[in-house]
Amino acid sequence: MTDIWQTITRLAVRLEDHSTLPREQRILLQLLKIQEEAGEVAEAVIGAMGQNPRKGYSHTWEDVEAEVCDVIVTGMVALSRMNADAAAVFARHMERIADRDLDAAAEST
Repeated sequence: MTDIWQTITRLAVRLEDHSTLPREQRILLQLLKIQEEAGEVAEAVIGAMGQNPRKGYSHTWEDVEAEVCDVIVTGMVALSRMNADAAAVFARHMERIADRDLDAAAEST
């Protein structure tokens, strides 16, 4: 399996190379892209539950999973476009989350 952060970096570089906008605008648009992808999750959930009378059951729960993955990837690409050391930033953040979880687990016992 390819290293996930190598793939994320390639995607981020391709997007950077494609745009002529100033860096601040490129990052802003990438952050907005996360919201767009989250909207696609909502659409897929509505479709998986058959709650759009016009479309009926238009999605599966596997579609929902794929859309959630797209949100995660889009967020990782955004982080990579914001910080060249995105993998380390993410790893540190995950360590803080793990520590909080361990603290919460210890408090509940």
